[in-house]
Amino acid sequence: MSASFILEELMSVANPEKAKFLQRFFKTGKGQYAEGDVMLGIAVPLTRDIVKRSPELPFPEITILLHSEYHEARLAGLLLLVKQFKKAKTDLMRKAIFDFYIASARSANNWDLVDVSCRDVVGQWLLDKNKSILYDLAANGNLWEQRIAIVSTWTFIKHRQFDDALALAEILLSHPHDLIHKAVGWMLREVGKKDRPTLVGFLDLHYKAMPRTALRYAIEHFLPEERAFYMKI
Repeated sequence: MSASFILEELMSVANPEKAKFLQRFFKTGKGQYAEGDVMLGIAVPLTRDIVKRSPELPFPEITILLHSEYHEARLAGLLLLVKQFKKAKTDLMRKAIFDFYIASARSANNWDLVDVSCRDVVGQWLLDKNKSILYDLAANGNLWEQRIAIVSTWTFIKHRQFDDALALAEILLSHPHDLIHKAVGWMLREVGKKDRPTLVGFLDLHYKAMPRTALRYAIEHFLPEERAFYMKI
């Protein structure tokens, strides 16, 4: 099995009409956040099925997919890394996959590519380890690596580890891009699902200065009167 085989499989189920819609949905136009990304128009379950039926690919073959102009090819490469990470039997293997993911992080250059992969590789690997690399990613100025930094904390939150999610959220509150506002609000909402007082404590400190999008996401599950209180400023 090779990258070329997976590319052929993807091309065989491409849908040009759906691709036109996805080009607009994922903001691939000039000056937009995913300018130049090329869609094949393949539903995610179809891509997942192709990956599921594919044997393990070595990193050089995955690199070919991650460097492809096609969005769905990069998605397939990232899903292969998730698949390999979940099946890995040793920390040595998992560390190699984590390192490769980090080195290739900018290939996850749209929000769906980040969200479908980083939690199960980056978040899972760092769950019981030093998390300083997330702060490096958050500070480096690349939109997609910054989203990886905050969305990876989803795994920590699920294990009731909130400190890094809150710290990274605070660092990214002043970020100019709506995609980061949404990600920050999403992670704060996940904290609230596990521990409402922790979320409320964060909001009470920051809600007046938070981007409205981040705040709306964070308080989505609050009662109407609670949402009205936080949104009144």
